[in-house]
Amino acid sequence: MSPEAPRVWVTRAEPGAGRTAARLRELGCQPIVAPVLKIERINGVPIDLDGVAALAFTSINGVSAFAALSNRRDRPAFCVGDATAEAARQVGFADVCSASGDVEALGRLIAAAELPGMVLAPGAEQPAGDLGAYVGGSTPVRRLVVYRTIETSVAPPSCDAVLIHSPRAGCVLRPLIEAMPERPFAVAISPAAARPLADLLSCAIADRPDETALLAALLATLGKPLPPV
Repeated sequence: MSPEAPRVWVTRAEPGAGRTAARLRELGCQPIVAPVLKIERINGVPIDLDGVAALAFTSINGVSAFAALSNRRDRPAFCVGDATAEAARQVGFADVCSASGDVEALGRLIAAAELPGMVLAPGAEQPAGDLGAYVGGSTPVRRLVVYRTIETSVAPPSCDAVLIHSPRAGCVLRPLIEAMPERPFAVAISPAAARPLADLLSCAIADRPDETALLAALLATLGKPLPPV
């Protein structure tokens, strides 16, 4: 481990990477921003809300991509976590619910709402989970692809730790970490994000699938105290 500020590789795509880096600096770490993925919005996607009772967002990227395509904010927005919910409020949604968890928790939240129509889920070309399966048969879910994630050609930096924000990032990271002469330890936001690297290096997992818990797991692994509230 570095005797100075721990070097933490931030692998998530921008603009989220910049936000993570700022939080790491506040915690006394040295962020190395080298995303393994980049976000590409898909332009010109038609938005049809006929028969749609609510929207479901599994990421901040889904919120921002939808907002760029449509000015409609007249449906309830069900969001996977608190940060995504806040992003929905910032673009103008008034009726916002957060599952404060993962895609499975979001599915349970939507199912419990007993909506009078279908749910439209604007999101990634390769979703992190099957929201429709978690909601179940009571409420139909229609996916709408509004962005895609693309691998970058980043070279793995020398670091003490690496943060993994998604299962897709974990898959992309595997060959990069295999090539590193000294492997860092990893901290993953969820078991699914850690799974692609499970047999390759030591990996701590956040207690909850959000960045606050991810950074708390990082500090615990580094042996650093949590900052005062």
